[in-house]
Amino acid sequence: MIEVHSLTKRYGDKGAIENVTFDAKRGEILGFLGPNGAGKSTTMRILAGFMPASSGTARVAGFDVYDQSLEARRNVGYLPENVPLYPEMTVRDYLGFMAEIKGVGRSERRASVNRSMEQARVTDRADWIIGKLSKGYRQRVGLAQALVSNPPVLILDEPTVGLDPRQIIETRNLIKGLGGDHTVILSTHILPEVSATCNRVVIISRGRVVAEDTPENLTRRLSGSERVEVDVAGEADGLATRLRSTNGVIDVAVADHGTAEIGRFLVDCVSGRDVRAEIASVVVLGGWSLVGLRGIGKSLEDVFLELTTTEDASDSDATEVAA
Repeated sequence: MIEVHSLTKRYGDKGAIENVTFDAKRGEILGFLGPNGAGKSTTMRILAGFMPASSGTARVAGFDVYDQSLEARRNVGYLPENVPLYPEMTVRDYLGFMAEIKGVGRSERRASVNRSMEQARVTDRADWIIGKLSKGYRQRVGLAQALVSNPPVLILDEPTVGLDPRQIIETRNLIKGLGGDHTVILSTHILPEVSATCNRVVIISRGRVVAEDTPENLTRRLSGSERVEVDVAGEADGLATRLRSTNGVIDVAVADHGTAEIGRFLVDCVSGRDVRAEIASVVVLGGWSLVGLRGIGKSLEDVFLELTTTEDASDSDATEVAA
């Protein structure tokens, strides 16, 4: 449904994105993950037809976003980071107005508005003035706006920014329920957003794609090692040295268990090799009391931090705003 190839956007001699390539399949929820200023919003705005690329191609539902801009935009529902609402209108009137702008026929308009309100769970606020809604409800109205023409593709740019924890969970559940019926690109810098909602993730840093896979495969493929957590009771002097000499162990770090009676060690091991039995033997035969032993993989957060760097405030999207 979405095909992006070598997409580049430059402002003078400064690049916002460079040779960005990825795709999203029908019914998939794709997380577009990166730190602030990495080029996420630039990419989303090009896909939504809000700005042209400097070079490269992007196709939505088979239509080129530049050469066939009108057809491409008819197939896209776009929720920008700052939701464009008319605070003096009621929810129902606003969605009816947006449905008309998006070309929904008069005979279908009422049903389309009702369907989008139901999908976004704002039916109970249909006749409220938008300016009197909470931020969470305004965000939902923005989502209903993106859904009102029932487009096959949804582009959601930082949809939970500024929401409280309960509103974030509700919005994530809404987005997750849209997969299958819609292809969704979810742009975010929030890791739990990706883990909770997305089938696949593209990680972008400094305007370039640095990784693409499922969250599970990314952590497995890029971690390079497995980690085992070992808890022992009482004194554990010398255990770290013994563990480091175990075949298959790369490194050992001492961690805080939270109690003085238990010592915790984080043992990094060669990827793809289970050395828990050897570790248990070292502990027990060495006279230490083994309390716990479990394998823990690197988290998506670990992988994200390894692949990305902190962006300077003047880079990428910040440049875009200035332009």
